[in-house]
Amino acid sequence: MSFLGALPARFRRERVLIIGCGDVGQRAARVLGAGRRVGLLALTSSPQRAPALRAQGITPLVGNLDDARSLRRLAGLATRVLHLAPPPTGETPDWRLDPRTRALVRALAQRLPPAALVYGSTTGVYGDLQGRLVNEAHPVQPLTPRAWRRMDAEASVHWWGRASGVCTTVLRIPGIYAPDRPGGTPRERLLRGTPVLLPEDDVYTNHIHADDLGRACALALWRGRPQRNINVVDDSQMKMGDYFDLAADLYGLPRPPRVAREGAQERLPLMLLSFMSESRRLSNERLKHELRLVLRYPTVGEGLKT
Repeated sequence: MSFLGALPARFRRERVLIIGCGDVGQRAARVLGAGRRVGLLALTSSPQRAPALRAQGITPLVGNLDDARSLRRLAGLATRVLHLAPPPTGETPDWRLDPRTRALVRALAQRLPPAALVYGSTTGVYGDLQGRLVNEAHPVQPLTPRAWRRMDAEASVHWWGRASGVCTTVLRIPGIYAPDRPGGTPRERLLRGTPVLLPEDDVYTNHIHADDLGRACALALWRGRPQRNINVVDDSQMKMGDYFDLAADLYGLPRPPRVAREGAQERLPLMLLSFMSESRRLSNERLKHELRLVLRYPTVGEGLKT
């Protein structure tokens, strides 16, 4: 018996549950609501968000990934699940693990599983590739605690997919930008005059427009292949300093100063320095051929102009 056939009649249309319905989740919801006859649900830990979610046609479910008991109601509720919630950033018993994704998988496994689960991971799981161009077959080698936790979440999701028959897709996501996204452009950083590295010290970065990411999330729920990883990156292959130079020129602002790597530790925050220690270029062939996504913003130059 199919999943839908086992449900009462009122539940037989597709129901998509969004875990982590922030900016990207809401963009995905708009795509899903416009293109398919689906019911949209979202887990939220804040009851105050419920009216805003309802106004977007999304049924809020109050629960918390840090409280496994609050997740019990999610079992058997949705036919497809989009998981965009990040791992915890504070102290945990093991800094390499993502207890939130593990708790979610355990909850969903209690009843008939969904047909598909899509998880939003990070391209940080690749670590430092010294500027090489690679695809999803390249081994992961995380260098930071946050990337280790994402790798653990990927493993939890795919393990459950193999064990249950759920079609699990991991989207590896780079830097997200969009002019209508809070903090979604380099403008504030340019206004602060934050330095970038000299060209000989600079690193390659990857980007995706938030609208294209939302569309990729929606497509992956139906077009994703079982236990598959997909790089959700655009066609840009730019070094970080070139990206900020381009943005400065588009906004009519001064280009950021350049500094040598040796002196960067004194002028840049630790989080930013960690990004500047990893250089990689990522193929998006699976994104285009398997999900059949046609990028609306193939390059950051086009995306920043909107």
